[in-house]
Amino acid sequence: MRFATFLLLAASISVAAQEPAPHPTTAAEAPNRDTSFIDSEGRAHITRVIPVPADLSRQSRYWLSQPVPDVGPPESLAERRTATDKWALTASQDWQKLYPATLTEDKIANVPVRIVVPAALPDANKDKVLLCLHGGGFNSDSGSYTETIPIAGMTKIKVVAVLYRLAPEFPFPAALDDSIAVYKELLKTYKPDHIVIYGTSAGAILTGEVAVKLKQLGLPMPAALGIFSGMGDFARDGDSQSLYALRGFSGHLDVPDETQPHDPYYTGKTAPKDPVLSPIFADLHGMPPTLFVTSGRDLLLSGTVNLHRAFLNAGNDASLVVYDALPHAFWYSTKLPEALEANHLMADFFVKQFAK
Repeated sequence: MRFATFLLLAASISVAAQEPAPHPTTAAEAPNRDTSFIDSEGRAHITRVIPVPADLSRQSRYWLSQPVPDVGPPESLAERRTATDKWALTASQDWQKLYPATLTEDKIANVPVRIVVPAALPDANKDKVLLCLHGGGFNSDSGSYTETIPIAGMTKIKVVAVLYRLAPEFPFPAALDDSIAVYKELLKTYKPDHIVIYGTSAGAILTGEVAVKLKQLGLPMPAALGIFSGMGDFARDGDSQSLYALRGFSGHLDVPDETQPHDPYYTGKTAPKDPVLSPIFADLHGMPPTLFVTSGRDLLLSGTVNLHRAFLNAGNDASLVVYDALPHAFWYSTKLPEALEANHLMADFFVKQFAK
């Protein structure tokens, strides 16, 4: 399955049906010149013809040239989950060819988990663990393989992926409660400075939520956090939500609804500015060292950089890396050199935090 298909599954999308346009835009109908107009409300009415940066790898340039229709039939939640699960198994096989690992299904604190142990786990790393909160829009699982197998292989450290309860059946704080329960159980075996929490997309959002909740509970913080294409504000959508679809400039674009919180099926009855649901409204002092990663055509670009800035303003050790031109969660791919580079960046950060 092409990586383009993955992007339609990896990040948060509404489970509500969408009204399709009569037909997808054709090459003849696409704009071929730049235009811009700013109305009295400050809204930008623009068209742009944007080339692919010449310094991207050949693989990424080819991948970005694969079109995704800008309209299409609605996808039910059941169809989304079935397709995501099928894709995830294929992705697991692809990653294990590069980074062999033993995968085990288990429960920790009565929460289902997927445990990924890299081949030839060094004795020196057996007292360390990486806690992955997977992506998938809070309503499916696109990351418990793709976010764990490469990181386990590159760090040579065991990864535990929390298979938390999914929305809309279980809205906030179900996923948060499951993640906290697993972390508390891991604290019985591992020192807090031997644990790292990280995630992509929905998992990145959840990572920030878990960190704020740990602070509220007075529990020890982990050694580090990894927030990869996430956000911390369910009350306000940033610019990138209006600019990019899941495939960057290609594919269907949902215009943000300013009257609704981001992902209402996940937020449920919780106020959008709740400081745990939306960490950007929380007291963020005392967060662990945190790596933020996003990309130039990521629909969560604004959310990631805004939360990074909030971490910096609170005096935290927070780094941000933005990959040019690539869309949301491109690092799930085994085919792109930039994806392998991004995974190595994440893995190296975790290893360095354990070495402190």
